[in-house]
Amino acid sequence: MQELYDHMIPGITERQAGYARRVADRLGDVADCVIGEPVKSRADAERAVRGFENDDLDGVLVVMLTYAPSLRVTRIFDRMRLPVCLANIQPDPAVTPAWDMDDMTYNQGIHGAQDTANAMVRAGLPFDVVTEDWQSDAFTERIDRWARAARAVTAWKTLKVGVFGYAMNGMGDARVDESALLRKLGPEVSAIAPGDLHRAMDSLDTTAVEDLMAREDERFEVDARLSKEERDDHARMQLAIEQILTERGIGAYSTHFDAIAEDGRFARLPMASASSLMAKGYGFAGEGDVLAASIVYAGHRLAGDGHFTEMYAMDFPSDSILMSHMGEGNWKVARADEPVRLIKRPLGIGRLDDPPTLLFRIQPGPATLASLVYLGGTDFRLVVAEGEVLDSQELPVLEMPYGQFRPASGVRGCMDAWLRAGGTHHMVMNLGHAAADWKVFCELAGIEFHQV
Repeated sequence: MQELYDHMIPGITERQAGYARRVADRLGDVADCVIGEPVKSRADAERAVRGFENDDLDGVLVVMLTYAPSLRVTRIFDRMRLPVCLANIQPDPAVTPAWDMDDMTYNQGIHGAQDTANAMVRAGLPFDVVTEDWQSDAFTERIDRWARAARAVTAWKTLKVGVFGYAMNGMGDARVDESALLRKLGPEVSAIAPGDLHRAMDSLDTTAVEDLMAREDERFEVDARLSKEERDDHARMQLAIEQILTERGIGAYSTHFDAIAEDGRFARLPMASASSLMAKGYGFAGEGDVLAASIVYAGHRLAGDGHFTEMYAMDFPSDSILMSHMGEGNWKVARADEPVRLIKRPLGIGRLDDPPTLLFRIQPGPATLASLVYLGGTDFRLVVAEGEVLDSQELPVLEMPYGQFRPASGVRGCMDAWLRAGGTHHMVMNLGHAAADWKVFCELAGIEFHQV
């Protein structure tokens, strides 16, 4: 806000600061707002943004209190580290005959928003825009979407993805230039030796293992065929993986069955571990897939309860796709009317002993798939499909988490477009329709958004 208005309308700064506080109060149910002082100069603006960054906030919501010339904030946008949303709003929703020049000044934010947005475009800064009546439900909903996207993007910038062993040989759609991933999006890849997992398992306190199994007894329907030895070994793997992730500040991880099996020191694969760690908010993907683990982590923070999965087979009569994976899935997306089962499950892959596995069907209703695609250089694409999980048939022989997803665009249209866009075979599923959320996420992260 220009200082000249203070002379023209005494008290305008305090009045408009009160307006900003009312906007923040309006958003109290969807965001924790830290309100900066009204900004009148370049120094004010730079000081405010430095404070936001130093306080580790997730994003900056820009609200025009009057017209503001953009050259006072141009340097900020050239160096901005936080996701930005430009709220194109004004105190009063309607122009009325009762307005005087003071009212005109209070509500003239729109041309300041244009000047400011132009500066952001010139700086190449990704940003979201929300034009709404700030007292409407639509405004709150759109800021809620931006705030969740900002939280996910900001979390990505410091994310570490651990890979136990190595990535699956020959699996091309999971490959990425790790330096490009770090430079453009933020996730850093950290290799973890399987020996570290073995040593962590050996060092665990017996009480912690017993406590985990007791929690499983309370939460899951446990297969009576599972021996104490099998459950103890599985529990040790889960606790050891989580200990390593915690100690190293890792928020997402991936294991590859060959890396575990070929090591020679493990009796089984950590299937149930992946399910329960996803339920605790960790990103996960199988087979050393860093891209999928990263997007599952983002899915947790953007839309809640990210579920790692893949398209297993098409079912043309129901116009749906069978979604499953080897045995890893977030049990928080399980059907509410059926128990999650911890089963004894033979698995030939890896040529190890039976891995305890959490088995469930996915909750029917709206759902969204998202796949992170590496295009080369520092270019990434997110392929997104909305649809619904059907209340479909049971598959009694399938001993892995599963459900049938009917794309809104139909199997044929969805898959034609998915394949043309290079969508990967590993992905995140979130319950609910979240394409609009992912679109804002992509705008803030600088990722191409492609809905199929």
